[in-house]
Amino acid sequence: MASRTPVALADGTKIEEWRLLLILVVSTGIGPFSMQIFLPALPAIQSGFAVSAATAQLAFSLSALAMAVATLIYGPLSDRLGRRPALIAGLVIFLAGSLICAFANSIELLILGRVVQAAGGCAGMVLGRAIVRDLYDRERSAAAIAYITMAMVVAPMLAPAIGGVLTDLFDWPAVFLLGGALGVLVLIAVRGHLPETLVPRDRPTTFSVMLGDFKTLIRLPAFLGFAFQGGFSMAVFFSFLAAAPYVMITVLERPPSEYGLMFIVVSAAFMAGNFTTARLGRRLGIDRMVLGGSAGTLFGACVLLLLVPAVYITPWALFLPMMLIAFTQGVSMPNSLAAVISLRPDLAGAASGLAGFLQMGTAALVAQIIGSIQSGSPYPMAIGMLVSAALMMLSAVYAIGRTRG
Repeated sequence: MASRTPVALADGTKIEEWRLLLILVVSTGIGPFSMQIFLPALPAIQSGFAVSAATAQLAFSLSALAMAVATLIYGPLSDRLGRRPALIAGLVIFLAGSLICAFANSIELLILGRVVQAAGGCAGMVLGRAIVRDLYDRERSAAAIAYITMAMVVAPMLAPAIGGVLTDLFDWPAVFLLGGALGVLVLIAVRGHLPETLVPRDRPTTFSVMLGDFKTLIRLPAFLGFAFQGGFSMAVFFSFLAAAPYVMITVLERPPSEYGLMFIVVSAAFMAGNFTTARLGRRLGIDRMVLGGSAGTLFGACVLLLLVPAVYITPWALFLPMMLIAFTQGVSMPNSLAAVISLRPDLAGAASGLAGFLQMGTAALVAQIIGSIQSGSPYPMAIGMLVSAALMMLSAVYAIGRTRG
């Protein structure tokens, strides 16, 4: 899809499509990258500050919470002030958090830095979708979002390996220094090459107005349907993330490295699904892609549950169905996101932020439940994934029905 064809902006200026998407991809990827790159450094952080594992883990869990809350703010703020200023502000916050982490002399300061870094890093995840909707129609925005969503897969896939090497060679502060350096490069790209895409509107920027926008969106049944379709889609994936390492390493007694290598094929399948959306989404339409992807995920979850007994023979009985699930999620997720921000284009930023919050909250809640009920077998994970996939399918049918009605 991406080409050298100029894209017309609100003020009449133009930018080449490939350049625009490249900036949005790196802006989107920096948040997930910073979230994953420091995980291999957690044992070194725990040892360096002489704290418990639970305390060190707060650097991850509280930053995830910060991301969820921050997604509520960037969207409505960008609807008032513009996409470009909101994204630049988020990147500056990200840089501040990176520096706090790199030079932290206590675990409390490090946790604070991670919260600040995460709150800034998620700006690109929210605003990338809103910028796409400013420039493209409902169908074509799904293809553009598919390219952007790939960044949320590639970044976490590469980040742990890079973080592990940096920790071994230079100790854990190097992880955050690299994140800060990448943040500087992204900030330079945004300031130098990303123009404003939002059509100016004369509306006040107040907290009450932001809440009013959220209230307007929540009253749209189709918005809730598409948002929770994406939320339960993420819940399927998060259920796997919460339980698969336990199943592989503890139940099947496989080495962690084997899990890491096999997980790459899952990420590759998700990328293939996004690529399929980018190539075929506009031709088939958002509704068909959402329904087809949801049905495929439900089918894959059923196959995974049926193959649970074979997991004790080969872990491929777990990962092959998960590849199918990941592919179909790559098909449906960009389209459901495009549908969410297309219901009210004038509130695209607020819709992106609120949908992101609902999706992350739903997925985190389901993952916490699945992760807490491990019983020494893969069945809790498989059942949780199946239930989430069924709710995903029901949400898709409801959303599309209300859109057409």
